[in-house]
Amino acid sequence: MSAEIESHEVESIGVVAGVVWKYLSEHDPVTLSKLSREIDAPRDLVMQAVGWLGREGKIDFQKGSRSKLISLASE
Repeated sequence: MSAEIESHEVESIGVVAGVVWKYLSEHDPVTLSKLSREIDAPRDLVMQAVGWLGREGKIDFQKGSRSKLISLASE
């Protein structure tokens, strides 16, 4: 895989992470399933963006009644 392709993929994850953050600021908490349906991006890219935000401490994960919920981290 070329460096150009890898760079483009990382950039795409960052862009989708911004979209996820904006969505959560208006709709949180939501399930990962709902989030992946609501964001206009491939599911794997949404999950990578969630991982990115989680790693940066920008989102919290909570146990819901049937699945995990995510929301913006408390500041």
